[in-house]
Amino acid sequence: MTAERRQDPAVRSAVRQGVSVAVATGLYGISFGALSVVAGVSVAQTMALSLLLFSGGSQFALIGVVAAGGSPLAAVATSTLLGVRNMLYGAVVAPLLDLGGWRRLAAAQVTIDESTAVAVGQREPAAVRAGFWATGIGVFVLWNAFTLAGALAGDALGDPRAWGLDAAAGAAFLALVWPRLAARRAQVVAGIAVVVSLALVPVTPAGIPVLGAAAAAIVVGLVARPRLPEGAA
Repeated sequence: MTAERRQDPAVRSAVRQGVSVAVATGLYGISFGALSVVAGVSVAQTMALSLLLFSGGSQFALIGVVAAGGSPLAAVATSTLLGVRNMLYGAVVAPLLDLGGWRRLAAAQVTIDESTAVAVGQREPAAVRAGFWATGIGVFVLWNAFTLAGALAGDALGDPRAWGLDAAAGAAFLALVWPRLAARRAQVVAGIAVVVSLALVPVTPAGIPVLGAAAAAIVVGLVARPRLPEGAA
């Protein structure tokens, strides 16, 4: 980034937004690291999830299924369903960033909810890029650093049931998605998903209710999506 761009007020504002979002989001890594280890995932596996998967919602969903005794297949399927949204984010930010080669690969790794939100919230192209990278790299570094801290702490806790942590993964995931339920449409979709999940809990193995809820949410979201007016692009 050139000196002129660094001095641009819009760029400075975007970077400040990115750093503040990175700090707030990165702190969640402590919860993930601790809950992952007490759910039976090793420290090395926990770090691999944060470094390679790098998607908070998907990571919490995966360890939630594992903690509930679900099969590895159900855990991976649940995590994958939640991670599909990152592909949509990529389609949004790719034309804004206009990158190629290794930079495109690096951008794909840090294309998450937060980096996308900060990027699309800017008006100037330079601010878009600055906000995206400041947020994406900041979250990646802090999320993994705090994941390691939480994993090491969780490894020392032992049995999660002795500390009342056996249900904490679900609570942490709820805290992560709660801010996204402000819109009425999102509330309706979430409500239907909850009903489907509760109906499946008594009759299916662990992990299947989460998959059923996710599938129901996808179907409802597709059916109820807003329709463009005739002639709209």
